[in-house]
Amino acid sequence: MNGRYLLDTNIVIALFANDTAVKDNLAKADEVFVPSIAMGELCFGARKSARVDENLKRIDEFVANSVVLGCDAETARRYGEIKNALRVKGHPIPENDIWIAAIALQRNLTLATRDTHFDEIENLAITTW
Repeated sequence: MNGRYLLDTNIVIALFANDTAVKDNLAKADEVFVPSIAMGELCFGARKSARVDENLKRIDEFVANSVVLGCDAETARRYGEIKNALRVKGHPIPENDIWIAAIALQRNLTLATRDTHFDEIENLAITTW
């Protein structure tokens, strides 16, 4: 497997847990990106954990070695399209995941995730790690 991947939050968490499948897939990837939204979710998780400083340090180290993609006007346009399509289908998904999908679509990246609700989004390339 090779290609360009955007990591969902659950993939980063699995990486932090030394998940072998995630490590193997990352080793085979051509390029890997992290959405700023996932970083926010990770920081929230760290702040509510019993080891706040340790977990925030781990996130900081991860970010220092990652390409983090943020949102811009084009991302917002994609977000609106995705959210409306999900509304029409009657299949909402978590807000943060709509933003993550918007970044993946905007940048033509395959989303690496373990969440099946991303299947509801048309034209989104997904892989399960």
